[in-house]
Amino acid sequence: MPLEAGLLEILACPACHAPLKEQDTELVCTSQDCALAYPVRDGIPVLLIDEARRPA
Repeated sequence: MPLEAGLLEILACPACHAPLKEQDTELVCTSQDCALAYPVRDGIPVLLIDEARRPA
């Protein structure tokens, strides 16, 4: 289930404060230096750095 557009506009990466973009079941940081991917579970973004996936 996609997130509401208004919600995605106000969310930012907790690590570097860059905007996030929706990609499959994750929210991915748009910063090239950070690029953490945060899971979305049951339509709720889990914006915890400890839960984020590091870029490959």
